[in-house]
Order: sequence, then structure tokens, then C-alpha cells
Amino acid sequence: MTAVHPLTDGELTLRLSQEDPQLVTFDVEHGGALGTVEVRRTTPGVGLVTWAMDGGPEVAQRAVQLVAEYAFGELGMERLQVEVDPELHASARVAIRSGFRREGVLRGAALVDDERRDVAVYGMRKDDPRPNTLTGWTALMDSALPKKRVIAHVIVRDTAGRVLLCQVSYKKDLELPGGVVEPDEDPATGASREMHEELGVALPLVGVLAIDWLPRWEGWGDAVEILYDGGVHDPSLVDTLHPDGFEIRGVAWHAPDALKGLVSPLNARRLPMILDNPSTLHNLRDGEPII
Repeated sequence: MTAVHPLTDGELTLRLSQEDPQLVTFDVEHGGALGTVEVRRTTPGVGLVTWAMDGGPEVAQRAVQLVAEYAFGELGMERLQVEVDPELHASARVAIRSGFRREGVLRGAALVDDERRDVAVYGMRKDDPRPNTLTGWTALMDSALPKKRVIAHVIVRDTAGRVLLCQVSYKKDLELPGGVVEPDEDPATGASREMHEELGVALPLVGVLAIDWLPRWEGWGDAVEILYDGGVHDPSLVDTLHPDGFEIRGVAWHAPDALKGLVSPLNARRLPMILDNPSTLHNLRDGEPII
């Protein structure tokens, strides 16, 4: 065993109790024995951190932070990982507050009492900013806080009051031009990009007609959708559009009172209402007005 001075933050003490090529174990003391914290080498330069101790999440956090700095400084680790059951919220808080960013969930990766359980993975690299710095803390929070999809569609009308809808290749319902906004892309740019990719033309956006919150549906998580105003055009506009032939098979004008059965129930609820009063910003929840 390598001789190591006890690790301490001034109050908590970690004493090396076992070291071999695969596993390093510390006993945790704070006015008495509390438990252990370990680093298990999994692949070269990578270690898995585990702990079992009394004293609550704050004590566990301090012990994990001490071991992490030891692993990076003395064991030559480049990356550390924590794996917890997503239902164990206290363990997840220990990982985050110790400097480990949430990286994802391995579905059914653990077998517990003959039951497949998910495993949440948290990781920290040697060069990551630590949680006591602004960039370190915000990176941790960004990894753990909820993220919503943003969808940007465009409502294009003609002088007869009809709406432009696309025949898509992946479902029967007709759809508005537009789609999902990419990371680090503002919604208006996303709407214009999607329109150009689908139809070969990005019409000017002249405003926002509606903002809608969409609940979970058919495997999708919830989302926020922005419906932009693509303006009023001569019916001949449709002849200048060039569907990509892959995602978009065709485009046509459709009257608001003839949408039922052609579009999704969501669009059947909201499009006639929006088209009937395009001068109002519609604040919607699942296609219904928020009153």
C-alpha cells in the first residue's frame, strides 16, 4: 500500500485503507467512522467513484470532492464517473454538487433484484472547471436542468384565406412548413432554415401568430411551438415552391373549414381559430386558448 497522508478539508478526513491496480478505498471520518468512498479503475485514465457512508449528502459531497482531486492529481485519472439510480435523488445531488455533470441515462443497464433499472451517468474531466467557479457551476446546472424542444412552424396564407400545407413522407397528416429548432439557433432562423430546406424558398416572417405548449405525445417529450406569420400571398405562390421530394412530397392551399381529417387533431383545433383572427397573438396550451 502506498503511504498517503490523510486527505482532509479541515473537518472531514479520508484515510487510505486499500490500494491495488484496480481499486482505491478511503475510510471517511468526521468525529468517528462514517463509511467509505472508492475509486475503481474501469479503463485507462477512467475511474468509477462510489460511496457508502452516514452523515447525509453534504458529508458525501465533501468526501467525493476530496477523492476526485486525489484521483486527478495522484492517480493520473483523466475522467471520473458516477452512476446512480435516477430515483435516488440524494445521490444525484451529491454527484452534481461534487462537480459531476449529468451526461445521460443508460436504460435498463442495472439488474437489481431481478429487475432491470435505469442508470444515470455523471462525468467529470480533469480539466473541467470546478463547481466553486461561475463557469463550473453553470455547466453543472445546464447539464441537470430540464431542456425543452422548440418547434418553429410558419403559417402562410393566400388572398382567399387559405393556408399552405405540406404533404410529408413520414405521416398521413398534412403539416405546416417548418420544424425543430437546432441547438444554438434562434427560432425565427430555424423556421426560415426549415422552410428553405423543405420548399426551396424562405418567405419573410412578418410576426408571431401563436405560441403553443405541447404535452408529451407518441414518444415525444413536451415542447414549445412558435407559429410565425409567413404573410398573405397570391395563390400562384405555390407554383414557385420546390418541395424537396424527400421529406416534403407536395404543397397545396387548404380552406380553414376543410382541415378536419387532413391535419392532426392539434392543428384542426388551432388553425381555424388562428386563421380567423390573425391580428391577435394566440397564447395556447395544446391548441386551446389559455384563459
